[in-house]
Amino acid sequence: MTAGQIQPPSAPLPLLGITMGDPAGIGPEVIAKAAADRSLHSLCRLMVIGSATVMDQAIRQLRLPLTVRPIESPVSFQPLEGTLAVLDPLDSPLGPFTPGIASAVTGAASVSFIKKAVELALAGSLDGIVTAPINKEAINLAGCHYPGHTELLADLTRTDESGMMIVGGPLRVMFTTTHIAIKDLPASLTQAKIERAIRLAQSALTDLFGIKHPRIGVAALNPHAGEHGLFGDEEARVILPASQAARTQGIDASDPLPADTLFGKAANGQYDAVVALYHDQGLIPLKLAAFGKCVNLTVGLPIIRTSVDHGTAFDIVGKGIADPGSLFEAIKLAATIAANRAFRSRGRREAPFS
Repeated sequence: MTAGQIQPPSAPLPLLGITMGDPAGIGPEVIAKAAADRSLHSLCRLMVIGSATVMDQAIRQLRLPLTVRPIESPVSFQPLEGTLAVLDPLDSPLGPFTPGIASAVTGAASVSFIKKAVELALAGSLDGIVTAPINKEAINLAGCHYPGHTELLADLTRTDESGMMIVGGPLRVMFTTTHIAIKDLPASLTQAKIERAIRLAQSALTDLFGIKHPRIGVAALNPHAGEHGLFGDEEARVILPASQAARTQGIDASDPLPADTLFGKAANGQYDAVVALYHDQGLIPLKLAAFGKCVNLTVGLPIIRTSVDHGTAFDIVGKGIADPGSLFEAIKLAATIAANRAFRSRGRREAPFS
């Protein structure tokens, strides 16, 4: 063992690949800050999939006690104290770009980083991936016409059914819809969509969190859960039938419950997850409970993938003020899920982390 090398445990710590995201955004900064935190070393091994040059620049600007160590493969990877391993999948060095500006150059690079991470994870060379933010304008300029990470990852892994769960503080929230105008929401809610969200929540709780008999709270759309049709009929028409159908499949899903009390009950442990019907219904309580530390977990993929809950923040690039809290929590969650999955595969009952 060389000087400074970390002693590997009897069971190797999970190896996670962190994709840089858009090099023109805050991804390199938050990665560097998180990687410099020694408390992560007891949970996982980290490698970055991105530009070694950009990571080196970020580390130098922040004056962090790290040096970049280029690697070509994660095979037999072991961390070295004071270094950050970076696997650069680009065929040629990253071309010139302006920090804080969307461009085809950085958009194409960010997609290349994701594709390489997925390739390695599917091959079993990585135990999970953690993604720094991409820029939708930049990837579209590069000819990659996806609305975001989730859809691109589903395509790359050939996954038919996947979705977004956000984890923050005591809450786990599965979303039925995300970016849709409130005026269009009632017409867009169908029994099939809600059933799908309940199924994905069940899958996350059992497969990723190891909860044997999860309890899922299903949010109502209208005040007082519609008050028997007085304030709307969505509860009776689509939400309750979805819950009932889920229960016939053995899923412990509640009837539609008023959202103003459901999230409090979930925070107190009465439910293991909440199925939210729209963006703000779920994200307001999440960000009240854990602002800056929420984690985006993609459910339904054949690989573990967590991500930050923020964007590229072009307006603060280069100022050294980007908060790594969400990335730190995303790394911790991916490491915990990977470790627990490995533990269960060895036939043990108790998970090593919670």
